[in-house]
Amino acid sequence: MRVVQLANLYSPVSGGLRTAVDMLGRGYVAAGHERALVVPGPAYGRRETEAGTVVTVPGPSVAPGYRFVLDPRPVLRVLARLRPDVIEVSDKATLAVAARWARRNGVRSVLFSHERLDAVLSPRTPGWVPLEAAADGWNRRLVRAFDAIVVTSAFSAAEFARIGAPALHRVPLGVDLETFRPLSAGRDTAPRPRPPDGTVRLVHLGRLSKEKRPELALAALGELVRGGVPARLDLVGAGPRAAALRREAAREGLPVSFHGHVGSRAEVARLLAEADVVLAPCPFESFGLAVLEALACGTPVVAADRGAAWELLSGGSGVAVPPHGAAFAAGVRELLRRPEPLRRGAARAQAERYPWHATVAGMLDVLAPH
Repeated sequence: MRVVQLANLYSPVSGGLRTAVDMLGRGYVAAGHERALVVPGPAYGRRETEAGTVVTVPGPSVAPGYRFVLDPRPVLRVLARLRPDVIEVSDKATLAVAARWARRNGVRSVLFSHERLDAVLSPRTPGWVPLEAAADGWNRRLVRAFDAIVVTSAFSAAEFARIGAPALHRVPLGVDLETFRPLSAGRDTAPRPRPPDGTVRLVHLGRLSKEKRPELALAALGELVRGGVPARLDLVGAGPRAAALRREAAREGLPVSFHGHVGSRAEVARLLAEADVVLAPCPFESFGLAVLEALACGTPVVAADRGAAWELLSGGSGVAVPPHGAAFAAGVRELLRRPEPLRRGAARAQAERYPWHATVAGMLDVLAPH
């Protein structure tokens, strides 16, 4: 089977989307299929990799590190040359027109839904805008265009279930259990020495943007520090809120380290494994890959009790709380009251339920011509 993946906003800093597309692509090749990836770039380009062909088509920069295909016609010309058996589209906007091309050419098309439209738009639109109705209208168009829709969580499925999507498949993402592993599993680099004063180490991993709510991590840290808990926070990620968060941390005198974008997955894994608790405050996550990576490192998580991230927490691996600072601080205290071996063991055991090979197998079942 020749699989062509299409993705917008695919870049070294695009986090979960890039990880999912790459890991699936490698899995398709390992399973004996042909794979090509088409993404926006500064110009046309083509290169061969161990995971198949990568083609770039012109796409302007829309934010630092991100490009977006505005004119999909070059993508359709590339599809005609690649002659796929199935296309997997990781975009609900301009690349969705590929579904019409696929239908005209007898090619199966699958939409991989990486976000929930009403949740993504909510922080960016006035409260009077009827987001649910607008999202439902667009999603009906997508359902009619594609042969199948793939979602990763119950939260993500809800927007399609409410319009009665007939070919809706739930395929949870996976986690690299070798890269993301507890400190006790052994690493190429030694962990940083544990602070002698028993400082609680917190980590927030994610884009520093409005919808991710990183300010809640600072609010939780402030609550803990004012309550007498020695704690510090590592903010891992970049984004438009970085400068404002730096100013807020300085104004409040909070012990925060800003790491920016960390390109090394091994380094991200080390930071997660060294933490006592990871904070996941975004109430709009469609899955929560960073949560799963933290769990794989043996680190429990406090997540917002809305969105999809909390769906990954069970068996003592973390707690779900309302998205405000005091609740997150209380969640941290709750986790720290549990014996460390138990909470770390529960986190790793939960992550082991999500190997990437299961995700690849689930996707191949959907992609296969029916």
